[in-house]
Amino acid sequence: MTVTDDVALFADRLGALVGLDLGTKTIGVAVSDAGRMVATPLETLRRGKFGSDAAALREIVAGRGAVGFVLGWPRNMDGSEGPRAQSTRAFARNLARALELPVALWDERLSTVAVERTLLEADSSRKRRAEVIDKMAAAFILQGALDRLAAIARQADGEPG
Repeated sequence: MTVTDDVALFADRLGALVGLDLGTKTIGVAVSDAGRMVATPLETLRRGKFGSDAAALREIVAGRGAVGFVLGWPRNMDGSEGPRAQSTRAFARNLARALELPVALWDERLSTVAVERTLLEADSSRKRRAEVIDKMAAAFILQGALDRLAAIARQADGEPG
């Protein structure tokens, strides 16, 4: 299966997408509706061995009828790839093979910062922020990809950007 940094891969595929924010200890998970308008935070999975992570994600895909993944890609601020980005790319390749679904990498620079700021503005407690930040970051990542897919669709229909 395909791993790419271009979400246009999903432009001709119908169905929900699953957004992931991959951390060292957790995986934030978000899902889109079938029409790909809204990304909704779903859950935060505690990471284990890859096989158990893939099995949990397989259940989510099956329950939502998802057609692919958008995985947050932690690039450096200058656009280069550090060890975390390389590890994420390896996870993406393994996930695409294991679940036989395409994975699009989405630049996640500053996504956690943006979510943290939103939660602080909402006056969330430190405990509450810790509970939701990963799945909220996954939703932020997925919504960015959904917005890009909507722009691609508008351009294909001849509408301005």
